[in-house]
Amino acid sequence: MAHAIRTECLIDAPPAKIWSVLADFARWPDWNPLNLEAIGEAKVGARVPMVFRDLPSGKPDAVIRQTVTIVAAEPGRELAWAGHVPLIFRGRHGFLLTPRGAGTHVLHTETLSGLLPATWSAERIARDFTPAYEAVNRALAARIAALP
Repeated sequence: MAHAIRTECLIDAPPAKIWSVLADFARWPDWNPLNLEAIGEAKVGARVPMVFRDLPSGKPDAVIRQTVTIVAAEPGRELAWAGHVPLIFRGRHGFLLTPRGAGTHVLHTETLSGLLPATWSAERIARDFTPAYEAVNRALAARIAALP
């Protein structure tokens, strides 16, 4: 069974400006409340060590360390990565940027599958995961607003 997390927001900035923040992995610790660290380049095929909050644990300080693969990196349009633990977990996390007037519609998603996600209910995803993704959207918008 796969789960899909889908959040979206409208940010008052062009896609290129949002992309510049998303692709600047070195600055993620300054603003990103979910993906706490990423080391590498936003380039398709790049293997990027990441540290992110362990939402399934329910513990506020718990983290997961995993090397993911960048699967989409189209400046001003899309950034996505995939990670997995054989049989246990597979995920694809991404941001799709679409111009909307003078701003940008940001679609922030993740698809989760494997033995571990199969044990989670839709209610648990809505309670434990979706708010964290919405927090990233708000933090991204705040980061963009604070830039010159």
